This record gives sequence, structure tokens and C-alpha cells, in this order.
Amino acid sequence: MNPSRPGGGDPVSALSTPVPVIDEDVVAGNIARVQAYMDEHGIAFRPHIKTHKIVAMAETQRAAGAKGINCQKVTEAEVFAAAGFGDILITYNILGAEKLHRLRALNGRLEALKVTADSAVTVDGLAQAFAADRPLTVLVECDTGGGRCGVQAPEEAVVLARRITGSAGLRFGGLMTYPKPGSAAAVEAWLSQALELLEKEGIPCPTVSNGGTPSLFEAHMVPSATEHRAGTYVYNDRAMVRAGHCTFDECAMHILATVISRPTEDRAVIDAGSKALTSDLLGFSDFGHIVDYPEAVISGLSEEHGVVDLSRCAGRRPEIGEKIRIVPNHTCVVSNLFDEMVFHRGGRVTRVEAVAARGMVW
Repeated sequence: MNPSRPGGGDPVSALSTPVPVIDEDVVAGNIARVQAYMDEHGIAFRPHIKTHKIVAMAETQRAAGAKGINCQKVTEAEVFAAAGFGDILITYNILGAEKLHRLRALNGRLEALKVTADSAVTVDGLAQAFAADRPLTVLVECDTGGGRCGVQAPEEAVVLARRITGSAGLRFGGLMTYPKPGSAAAVEAWLSQALELLEKEGIPCPTVSNGGTPSLFEAHMVPSATEHRAGTYVYNDRAMVRAGHCTFDECAMHILATVISRPTEDRAVIDAGSKALTSDLLGFSDFGHIVDYPEAVISGLSEEHGVVDLSRCAGRRPEIGEKIRIVPNHTCVVSNLFDEMVFHRGGRVTRVEAVAARGMVW
């Protein structure tokens, strides 16, 4: 077996490490579970492909019933547009001449491209780049409590919607939010007030896009929303387990790593550092959950090394050369660290997929 390019049927245990491995059955279960929930509640589902950045995965999500896809950057959207996806929402403030030039070309090719904006500066830049013969659809991003981007009040959303409708090259597409988890009531109050104000202004609001994996199963509690966006759900990760969204058994991605050193009884070193696991803590004090040794703690990372504290392990401890499985804190970042993802079923490789949108960060 060529360890850099495994073939179908090869054992996962023989892979060269560090390498992310994706369980086919767990992925399929995650996709089916979420799509069934959205279908049950009559909510359009728009998966965020930044989690996997893989064309075949997006095609699977679409085949399951997803309505369009969500991208985060222009170059990421270009990859999926080239693969035949026509309904793409880019949830980002797009600024700068080069980006606007590429966005204009993308809009000329797609049937349903949409972007978001939360300021007059961004809207005016878009308005200058687009014309009435091929207008761009723009949603107003709303900060309903998430504390990131977004207008701060429903009244401000209306002001910006008015600015969009007054621009010949733009079309008002609705409202978009990325809320704080567990805040469905506050999100609904914010959005419903904005919708009332828009109606008074005579401005139609075709789409209200809610989002996030942590709040995914609260989507039905925001009836003003017409669609929900989520990305991490497809693989899940340690942060999603902590949030109560899933269990470790529903985490499809493991980072397979090898113990390369045991300098002391209580310390192991693995070949997965920040270039494989990411340095994202997301509120944790360590860098991933070791499935095979749950009491062990990945206490530190350098670029190529991960230091594992074994002092809490009461039983057997890993030996040099042993391969271990790690659930990462944040799966989305891991996807941008590797060129390929190895998929398996029952410990046997089923396919290898290129991470087509890897590095597409603007």
C-alpha cells in the first residue's frame, strides 16, 4: 500500500499519520438526522460547506434534501460554482476591488448567488460594482446576540434594506443572523420586529436565514426564519459534544496519530501538532479528546508534536509506535489543514476525497 494514497479496502490502521479519517456511516447518520429534522419542521436547510470543503460531501447533502449551500468566502464559492452548485449564499462582508471583480464574475455565472452586508460601506461598495442588468442579491446581517458581525437593532436593518433597494445594481434578499446558542426566543423577537418594520416600509423580505450547529435543533423555535445554516453537524467535534448537540459516537472525524516518544512514565509525544489538530481551544484547556485513552490530556502543541499527559490514566498507557484516535476540538479548521480526507467503513478505506476548497480563505 502506498501510505500517501490509500486504496479501497486498505485498513485504516495501516495509514501513515497524522491523518484525518472520516467514518462513512457516522457522516450518513448525521446528514440524515439533521435533514429529517428540517423536513419535519418545514425549514429549508442550507449546509455550510466550510466544515468539509469537499464537493462530493456537498453533493451528498444536496441529494439528501438541502436547498443550496453556504460558503464563507468568494474563492470558496468559486470552487463549488465550478462543480455545478448554482444556489450559493456567501455569509461575509465582501470588500476590495479584486474580491468585487471576482464576485461580479461569479454572479454572472450563477442562478442564485447571494451575499450579506452589515454596513453602508459594504453596501455602497457592492452597489458600485454591480449593475441593473445583472443585480446582486444582498441580505442584511443582523446581530441577534452572537456578538460578531451584524447591525445592532431591527431599525438599522430596515435602514440598510432601504439602501439596498435604492441601489440599481442590488436586490434586497432578506435577513441573515448567526446567533448565540440557546437564544431562540431572543432571536425570534429580534427578527419578528425587523420583519414588522420592513412590512411597514413596504419592503418584501423573501429570506430569513438563521444559523449554527449548536442551535440547530432549536431552529423550529424561530418561526420567522425560512432557512437554517449549519456546517459542523456533518462531522461533529468535541465542542459539539460539550454543547449537547451530539455524542462522541456521532463524531465522524478522528485524527489518527502515532505515539513517537515516551520520555517519562507520565508523558507521551504524538506526531500530531498544531499543523494537524489546530491550536483552537474553544474554551477547552487541552487540544482534543483521545478516544482510546479518555483520561489522557493533550496538554500542549508545537507545529509537529503533541504532548500528552498520561498521569490520570489508571490502566494501560500507550506505547511507542501505537496509533491513537483523536476527536478534535474544532473539526472545521482541520479540514483546511489537509489536502485529502480518508473515508472508511468498519476500519477499511472506502475512498479518498480531495479537500477542493482548502486554502480558499478570501
